[in-house]
Amino acid sequence: MGAVTSIEEIVGSLESGMTIGIGGWGSRRKPMALVRAVCRSALTDLTIVSYGGPDVGLLCAAGKVRRVVAPFVTLDSIALEPHFRAARQRGAVEFTEYDEGMFMFGLLAAAHRLPFLPTRAGLGSDVMRVNPGLRTVRSPYGDGEELVAVPALTMDVALVHMDVADTRGNGRYLGPDPYMDDLFAKAAGRCFVSCDRMVEPGELGGPPQTLLVSRMHVAGVVETPDGAHFTDCGEGRDEAFQRHYAASAADPEAWAAFAERFLSGDEAAYRKAVKQWREEEGR
Repeated sequence: MGAVTSIEEIVGSLESGMTIGIGGWGSRRKPMALVRAVCRSALTDLTIVSYGGPDVGLLCAAGKVRRVVAPFVTLDSIALEPHFRAARQRGAVEFTEYDEGMFMFGLLAAAHRLPFLPTRAGLGSDVMRVNPGLRTVRSPYGDGEELVAVPALTMDVALVHMDVADTRGNGRYLGPDPYMDDLFAKAAGRCFVSCDRMVEPGELGGPPQTLLVSRMHVAGVVETPDGAHFTDCGEGRDEAFQRHYAASAADPEAWAAFAERFLSGDEAAYRKAVKQWREEEGR
């Protein structure tokens, strides 16, 4: 059962070399407050498992990543995450690429503590060519069908962000899509939940199907108001700030200025800097 904790305690419990899963999808409902804290930490040599977005990009820019396991790394309205692209182009990070269906089956396998799950996803595609370590299995039944054996995406830790959570670690989403955050929570050895708003047990409200993450899979929960910024968390993505992020990533001097202004302090400093930027931009 999860316990109320802090950003600092969560990141302090992580170790270099870990495999860390990050929930959300592209530039949607990412636990960015926790990601920014990892960027400020001394952690290195991480393997990141993610339906990737700016979480992956920021960690690559900060030099924290050895390998990325993902079906894509995108900002959604901007097709390719610029820091991830730059890291790949200079050979700074390794990349294990699956298609979206294969990635989901890898999470499912890990969630159910299976070594792999069979799927048709990936057959006849270049995914098999770029991942020569993948194997196929043949159905033991009369059809004898050959299937891809997707290995379990096991993780040491998962980080996910919910709209609202209670002090025991139960997490509820309010947007249109649960993404795969429940699978990340089940597939990891430990899961930490950040949330925009924390309530007492029994106050989550809403229909039961929006209760996505169960306390039984959560090691700790922390309240991080607007903690998914600049990704979408129910009220829309901050497209203007995302464009500013992507434009800054294209130039080393501009990125240094961006990092100094927005990423050099703690989460309170980040929120203050974003508020000042919005006022300057007249937003």
